[in-house]
Amino acid sequence: MTSIPKIFVKGLSLTIFVLLLSSCANNTNNSFLPDFSNEDSEKDEVQLENIDSQICLEEELVALSQTGVWEEELLPGKIEPTDDVVYDFPVVRNKQVEMYLNRFQNKQRKQFARWLARSTVYRPMMESELEKAGLPKDLVYLAMIESGYSQLACSRAKAVGLWQFMKPTGRQYNLKIDKYVDERRDAFKSTRAAATYLADLYEEFGDWHLAVAAYNGGPGKVRSGLKKHKVNNFWGLASKKHLHLETKHYVPKLIAALIIAKEPEKYGFTNVAYQKPLQYDSLHVGPGMSLDAIALISNSSTKQIKRLNLELKRGKTPLNQARYEINIPKATVEIAKKNLSRLHSIVSTGYKTHKLKKGDTLTKISRKYGINKTTILKVNNLHRGKLAYGRNLRIPYSTITYQLLPEGSSGARAAYKDSLVLHRIKKGDTLSKIAKQYNVPPKIIVAWNGLKNAHSIRAGQQLALYIDHGGKKATRKSLASRAPNKSTTFIAANIYKKKLQRPEIASTYQWYNVKNGDSLWTISRKFSASTSDIKKWNNLKSNLIHPGSKLKLKKV
Repeated sequence: MTSIPKIFVKGLSLTIFVLLLSSCANNTNNSFLPDFSNEDSEKDEVQLENIDSQICLEEELVALSQTGVWEEELLPGKIEPTDDVVYDFPVVRNKQVEMYLNRFQNKQRKQFARWLARSTVYRPMMESELEKAGLPKDLVYLAMIESGYSQLACSRAKAVGLWQFMKPTGRQYNLKIDKYVDERRDAFKSTRAAATYLADLYEEFGDWHLAVAAYNGGPGKVRSGLKKHKVNNFWGLASKKHLHLETKHYVPKLIAALIIAKEPEKYGFTNVAYQKPLQYDSLHVGPGMSLDAIALISNSSTKQIKRLNLELKRGKTPLNQARYEINIPKATVEIAKKNLSRLHSIVSTGYKTHKLKKGDTLTKISRKYGINKTTILKVNNLHRGKLAYGRNLRIPYSTITYQLLPEGSSGARAAYKDSLVLHRIKKGDTLSKIAKQYNVPPKIIVAWNGLKNAHSIRAGQQLALYIDHGGKKATRKSLASRAPNKSTTFIAANIYKKKLQRPEIASTYQWYNVKNGDSLWTISRKFSASTSDIKKWNNLKSNLIHPGSKLKLKKV
């Protein structure tokens, strides 16, 4: 193979590097919030935005390293406050600040224009919180250089949110971070935490340049540098080989950003498409409430509700909190409260397709989709576990949609009385077991019965289930005999508060819960009945039964 001249390889590498830098400087992505148009991903965790570009940062630091000695001395054209422009953060204009002023007006012009456009979303709220804490309002521009005003911003070091909190620091300042929520992504709560953190740093160092350097590089690093080099200000510390350049760049970058942001037209930023301030109302709702449902009761869209609640990671309110304060569009709280009592969730059985591949077994497929083997066999009208490769299997799954009862309706009792099935809890029953028996999500049973949580059930208690069989009256018998391949809809009557009484079953009959290994023959022997009688009592068309179903049997 013919070798490529080294000079050509170097030239090609340089060309690629320049193109990447150009891409960094001219990125025209105008979105600062995720696109929720893909409905298939609505139940997935919201994706964070990677704000770091290693090449961009390296180019920035190279330019900064060429500015010479770090010192506080001012250049000609000293920046002074005027009647129109007031600074409450200490501003200087040295070589490092000048470098960033030039950079923001040239190579990073489009990026800075985006930051300016986004600033108006958060600045009113941030300035208010900073003022309440007695801090300089100019610190709002710290969030500009930290995240570009993106609630979903995530750095390579896994710092998250507008103020780029790491998990330990976020938790230290009372931000909740678990599998349901990440309050680093909450605009208001993260701002309040950042204000408290910045106040603590200023109290320790007594200098805002040192405080914001510590915010970026950690107070320990700044503390040890001041002690080691016997200096008392940021510029003196920056002149030493102690702080990383990534931390050094932070202070001049902030100063340059706030200088331009105070007078954008003066620096050539005209016709900026400033965005509207963040505004919303709040409403307390229960655990596990879908954002789809919240959108319905507030007459808004799921996309809009997600944008107002970016701290929620799973498309629903936390299951580990009895009440959660959800954000909804401004001026919708009254209609939302009114609609909340009319809200009903509808759980239907849908089907997806699984194409059988070599190596697939019924066991593997059942584990993959969380469905027992018997159900898969019945849904696909199969009588044995041997599978034919290339065949498509129907896989049932639950889908949840929401509706509002008509205004003035007497409630679910009137609308869905024929779909009521009562389950009396036996010793050893769990909500998970009952949910599996009726193929209903546990959280829906909690909602139907006004339970505090999935563990607040007891033996002897009755649970109400609302099962729509296409207009036919739902009973335990119909549940036991229904064909699994028929769509079954469960209607969640959340407004049911009263205890419901189970109708008495004729004293000559009893219910039997089918267990693994049972067959009609073994059950007939146990209860001294013929298989034909059992089929007749339960309207069974075949001898096929499955674990979890209930059979009506004559008492022995």
